[in-house]
Amino acid sequence: MPTPLKNSTQTTNLEINLKHHGGKLGVTGSCHELRINHNGNNHGILIDCGLFQGRDAKDKNGNERKLDIEFPIAHLKALILTHTHIDHIGRLPWLLAKGFKQPIYCTPATAELVPLMLDDGLKLQLGLNKGQRERVLALIKKQIKPIPYNQWHRIPLTSTAKSSSSRSSSKSSSSSSPLKTRFSSLYLRFQPAGHILGSAYVEIKLPNNEIIVFSGDLGPSKTPLLPDPTPPKRADLLVIESTYGNKIHDSVETRATRLQQIIERSLEDGGAIIIPAFSVGRTQELLFDIEHLIHHKKIDSKIPIILDSPLANKVTKQYRRFKKLWSKEATTKLNNHRHPLNFEQCIVIESHKEHMKIVNRLKSTAEPCIIVAASGMCAGGRVMNYLEALLPDKRTDIILAGYQAHGTLGRGLQNQEHQVWIDNQPIDVNAQIHTMSGYSAHADQSDLIKFVEGIEEGRKEIVVVHGEREAREALCAALT
Repeated sequence: MPTPLKNSTQTTNLEINLKHHGGKLGVTGSCHELRINHNGNNHGILIDCGLFQGRDAKDKNGNERKLDIEFPIAHLKALILTHTHIDHIGRLPWLLAKGFKQPIYCTPATAELVPLMLDDGLKLQLGLNKGQRERVLALIKKQIKPIPYNQWHRIPLTSTAKSSSSRSSSKSSSSSSPLKTRFSSLYLRFQPAGHILGSAYVEIKLPNNEIIVFSGDLGPSKTPLLPDPTPPKRADLLVIESTYGNKIHDSVETRATRLQQIIERSLEDGGAIIIPAFSVGRTQELLFDIEHLIHHKKIDSKIPIILDSPLANKVTKQYRRFKKLWSKEATTKLNNHRHPLNFEQCIVIESHKEHMKIVNRLKSTAEPCIIVAASGMCAGGRVMNYLEALLPDKRTDIILAGYQAHGTLGRGLQNQEHQVWIDNQPIDVNAQIHTMSGYSAHADQSDLIKFVEGIEEGRKEIVVVHGEREAREALCAALT
């Protein structure tokens, strides 16, 4: 059963509850429901519908968790997407398969990225061919309703006054209630979250003007590509992520210096630098910094930068398309005729044949280069072939530039395991492993606290989600 919110609307016959279908006690599978019970009628708004990954993808018995939607959906009036990372949108096809036909609200940039991000999953997880994937994606596109940032949008909870009366005709007292007539809709607004392109935190306004805020994933401050998130003026209830609720990231300056040092050492020793990166967010931040180092002659301009991810390439094109969402620093570079996401040293690999050719070449030659390839947690994708071929070589450097969930290969490498398993084969790890928190797309503890402190009104209740136990508890303690 959903838990009533301590300080939410408790007007006669109206109760607001929160229900979590994922992402409450872990970092993946985000799916939260705002449930409104009015005169015995349930209405629900779903915020995200993400895929479980790593340890979260297994049940308490260690078996793979089903992807089927196991919660009721008939009362849901809308799905709101905060951004397009797969742990926030990955169960969307299964939601539609269960019969969800309501609007899907998101920002315009998110609307463009959703089909790109889901296409890979439909192919790898369900084995759908191109025609089948296109039909599924066409259904999703039909239900998506883009809403620009900073605009209030009405979400109707009852279609018409007539249909509302007919449903409650057996309860004359309910159908005549003034509150029932007034409580026919909520209002939604997206604000930039600074996490990835199109990401947003969500403001939901209740009929009594109280505002509930879902943070989604918040980005760190002072990143060069996207602007910092600005806190809402009011949040009577705040549901906030805590991925790095117990950590402080390296600064942007520190991360660029460390990246330069690793590249310089690799050039001296020979060997490849492999950066497992999420196709949206991390890849673009890395390309931005690498272009900066090359432009200022801090690294050899002749070193090949290999972007080996068709999805990341498509996403990067969308970043270039939505330049109006970039930070002032990034826009200034464009105005100075620099192309931080499209520079000449960057080699894009498209075909699988070309990909395997490069893998085999690097395995035999160990020539220096920088490889950016998905997936970010080393849980699939083309990066796996590079790791299998190059982890045993002590000249190889692995840069883990983002969060590594429990149970993923990336977490094993981060924990300095001497042997890992790829395709059921043991692989010795002689490569040097580096963790660089400065490239995280998530806010750290100080940024999360600053976001909360920036809220001027409300703050009656804060619900901390989307973090491992240590991170959640640390953030709770800091906020308290």
